[in-house]
Amino acid sequence: MKTVSRILIALIILLVPITRLEASHLDEILSRGTIRIGTTGDYIPMSWLNPATGKYEGIDAELSKIIADSLGVKIEYIPTTWPTLAADCQADKFDIALCGISRNFARAKTMAMSDAYGEGLFGKTILCRKTDAKKFKTVADLNKPNVRIMINPGGTNEKFARANLPNATLIVHNDNADIPIQIAFGNADIMITETVEAVSWIKREPRLAAPLIDKPFDGTIHSCGILMQKGDQELLNYVNFVLAELRMDGRLNHLEIKYLGRKANAAK
Repeated sequence: MKTVSRILIALIILLVPITRLEASHLDEILSRGTIRIGTTGDYIPMSWLNPATGKYEGIDAELSKIIADSLGVKIEYIPTTWPTLAADCQADKFDIALCGISRNFARAKTMAMSDAYGEGLFGKTILCRKTDAKKFKTVADLNKPNVRIMINPGGTNEKFARANLPNATLIVHNDNADIPIQIAFGNADIMITETVEAVSWIKREPRLAAPLIDKPFDGTIHSCGILMQKGDQELLNYVNFVLAELRMDGRLNHLEIKYLGRKANAAK
């Protein structure tokens, strides 16, 4: 019996890499002629579904097109949400996801993330009304019961707020792209957001300010990555290859200047 058990274990070990190879999406993408891209479409300037045109805009929309074009396939966008992003990825609802997804250890434990882009450009900050800009200089200024902080559920903004602002009044609002407007109208005082999103909104909405834009909260500097199922090494390698080519020929730097505010003369 021991001999039989050892043989079965050996067979299982041998079959593991075969199963992983069969799970790769790359051949499936080429066969079906489309790449399924998960996106929330609520994050300016990363991936935003423009209601006026019905089209996705932002750096992730451009990266999505570049990846699809490199494969010779069309894009099929799969709407997802921040609370369901991980579950949708693991349930194989899309091949890859792009929507300003922060690279962090928690995601890397259960899913695969591409090499970084937007390095050094992302960090947690606030949006508030321009008339309130002088009130908020530190985390302590935010962490008060009379400060209403509006957050979108399921992402790193909510995680930051719950971990660092336990005394503030937290208001969960499902539409991330609508939160800046809610702040402008006075329905909340603060939005916890990323530096790149804050910069985009103060250009769009004159009632808003980002007084801490040059000083992201400690420990929040990060980059973004392209998300996919763990173990799909073939697809991960391909996506990283595309990013490497974009980095080498300068196109990634150009996109980061266009959308993320990278300085044109910044060393790469």
